[in-house]
Amino acid sequence: MAEPTVAWVGGIYFREDFARQGFNVIPVTFSTPRALTWDALCEECGQEPDIVVYNDRSLPPPLAGVESFPCLTVFYCIDSHIHEWYPAYAQGFDLCAVSLRDHLPRFRLRLAEDRVFWLPPYPIRDEHPPADPVEREWDLLFAGTVNPETTPERHAFLKELKERFPGLVVRQGVFSELFPKAKVVLNIAERGDLNFRVFEALATRSCLLTPQVGHGQNDLFEDGRHLFTYPSGDAEAVARLARDLIGNPEQCETAREAGYRRINEGNRREHRAALLAERIRRLDRHAVVADRIARADEIKARHTRLIYLHWANAEQATPLGHVYLAAAKK
Repeated sequence: MAEPTVAWVGGIYFREDFARQGFNVIPVTFSTPRALTWDALCEECGQEPDIVVYNDRSLPPPLAGVESFPCLTVFYCIDSHIHEWYPAYAQGFDLCAVSLRDHLPRFRLRLAEDRVFWLPPYPIRDEHPPADPVEREWDLLFAGTVNPETTPERHAFLKELKERFPGLVVRQGVFSELFPKAKVVLNIAERGDLNFRVFEALATRSCLLTPQVGHGQNDLFEDGRHLFTYPSGDAEAVARLARDLIGNPEQCETAREAGYRRINEGNRREHRAALLAERIRRLDRHAVVADRIARADEIKARHTRLIYLHWANAEQATPLGHVYLAAAKK
């Protein structure tokens, strides 16, 4: 039997790992807004795909009229903590994988419970510790963008923390190169999300200090064993915990080993690809698609039409806006 053809739309994520699960994957990648109808997508792929997987790019809806697409459709949703319209848009798909576990109920509108499932983050660049030992020259490191205009909360928090913990270092660059140089790596989750940085830090065999969040973090990792947590936004707690950890290097080393082992046990790209593939194979593709198409008008009326109209208005007098308007009217 021929491998099902998958149009892999949007982000790259674990595309190659998914292909190794037995799918013929055709990349349809972009970093600026697009609105692809079924015909436009087929032209992009050079054929009609058997499955379409939209991988979140945190952009306007890239698939217009998705509720009528004549093949299995999947939405891999990551930024539901940013975009309030995601749950409604997801109802036009057959299957939805959600990165933030506590948001699962928001997506169970038309989609039944078994059609919406948790697909946690992972080390997105497949980070590993350096082959050769690196001197841990910084006491506490935050790696990432810090700008008073674009990241005001992060900027204010780190400024307060610096006053309480002068050994704080802020850098930008490649995580796998920066994290191993720190005795303790600091993570910030401004919107309370379980972010990819948690997994990336542990994958580099780092001692991680990260906020207490939901979304399954406590089920994946044990506080005090794999990582260490602080109340979100509490600079004094971070300073105190950082001092305690730096003063106890054996505890840090034990956590580094445990966290790294936990990542390798079931939290890498190949594990997420296998879970998505298994969920897709579990479905009767033809029956699922036939049922959605039969209800396409209802799905659009209740869920996706307002999304298309919103973006048609936001993109007025542009080719993108015309596509959204046509999808709303069709």
